[in-house]
Amino acid sequence: QVQLVESGGGLVQPGGSLTLSCAASGSIFRINAMGWYRQALGKERELVADITSGGSTNYVDSVKGRFTISRDNAKNTVYLRMNGLKPEDTAVYYCNADISHSVNWSRDYWGQGTQVTVSS
Repeated sequence: QVQLVESGGGLVQPGGSLTLSCAASGSIFRINAMGWYRQALGKERELVADITSGGSTNYVDSVKGRFTISRDNAKNTVYLRMNGLKPEDTAVYYCNADISHSVNWSRDYWGQGTQVTVSS
């Protein structure tokens, strides 16, 4: 009923930049918190950044000062601007959204993941 479609991943050199987008569509009453997670090969999935419906943000320490999460509520879209990329940022990045289908019911949804590779 709800899809999260991610875009913007790719191959970039160290020090480069990418912007990820994640657009939600389907039966949506309201989108609450949204976030970006990543999972590198052989590593556990970790929260990179999240943002509340009111715009409050949170970042994992390793990306503070380099990444910026934002959202466009009118477009049901969350973004992750990534600057100063490092090889250790290489991972599959997953979008997550807490979506209300009615006043009284909500659930989490996940995007399919987009690969970010930082390499010279």
